[in-house]
Amino acid sequence: MPSSSDHPISGQTVGPQPDLRSPYDPLAAIRRDDDPEFDVFLTGTVFFDIIFIGLEAPPQTGTEVWASGMGSSPGGVANMAVACSRLGLRTSLAATFGEDLYGDYCRQTLGIQEGVDLSYSRYVTGWHSPVTVSVVYERDRTMVTHGHIPDVQARLVRQPPQARVSFVDLGSDRQPWVDAFAADGGRIFADLGWDPEDRWDIGRLREGLQDCYAFSPNAMEAMAYTRTDTPQKALEVLAELVPLAVITCGPDGAIAHDRESGVTVHAPAIPVEAMDPTGAGDVFAAGLMVGTVAGWPLEHRLRLANLGAALSVRHFGGALAAPGWGDIATWWRETGSKDPVLADDYTFLSKTLPDYDLPEVSRAIATLGFRSRR
Repeated sequence: MPSSSDHPISGQTVGPQPDLRSPYDPLAAIRRDDDPEFDVFLTGTVFFDIIFIGLEAPPQTGTEVWASGMGSSPGGVANMAVACSRLGLRTSLAATFGEDLYGDYCRQTLGIQEGVDLSYSRYVTGWHSPVTVSVVYERDRTMVTHGHIPDVQARLVRQPPQARVSFVDLGSDRQPWVDAFAADGGRIFADLGWDPEDRWDIGRLREGLQDCYAFSPNAMEAMAYTRTDTPQKALEVLAELVPLAVITCGPDGAIAHDRESGVTVHAPAIPVEAMDPTGAGDVFAAGLMVGTVAGWPLEHRLRLANLGAALSVRHFGGALAAPGWGDIATWWRETGSKDPVLADDYTFLSKTLPDYDLPEVSRAIATLGFRSRR
């Protein structure tokens, strides 16, 4: 089996990118001529995801189980890139794409359908796209992944573009561009994830969070790293490490502390009929970044993040489950504004949403693509 070093990066870019932006720009009121070209810059691995839902029973050894639903979608870092772009952030992604049908599909979906800038992305010669198969049963999921991460992924970004924010995974080695991005005034949102070694080294966490603006672990991770027994106590510790500390608490919503304003907020979750949790955390982070860049109060930022995550789990397929402003407007018109509690919590949407109709977004379908009919 060839190693990743056997797959050189080609000089070929992914091609010119059309100027496709969200039909609604939440930052329109604050944009200036000298703003950075992008609102958010991301880098990471794009997977081709295949998702099965509607199983009558979980898969067992030696048996075959039929699924009532199936979807295909870009995955991995594409989840966050699409979520950001659908919420109106001008999004740039540095990723590698295989010279295969999966790679072409992911590139076209991101760059053409979703309007993500791919000028920092490249094809890798002789490398196939990594693939993840996700099986969802009773609102939980099991995944099988195959792929090779090319060595060139770590060298893809030498000098990052100017952008307002970026999101980095502290679980991998910190790349030099992250320090350059922070030094240039960009805000870094960070996550670390589950510690497979069960060490929960807060010293390593503290080092990784240097120059980071925000950190958003889930409750279990936050309590493990801080050696505390409640999310509220964990938040107090994390608030000393970053200007914006956020802890997601599953069905209990999210809590956060903003050092600049000194405000601590708890935003309850929104009850929905969940189909697939894939990518919900990425949608949450995208909403948090949108609200932060727009200068919203902490409460509104958390509520938008919760709403986006809730709307995403109603569909399957991580990237293409992310809501756009049209989906948010439909939810507000048909559900939020008619529920007394939700209407009070989300009344800011009535002032945020435009007074014209917004389209809803594309969803995952069961196949890589249909042949065009002539």
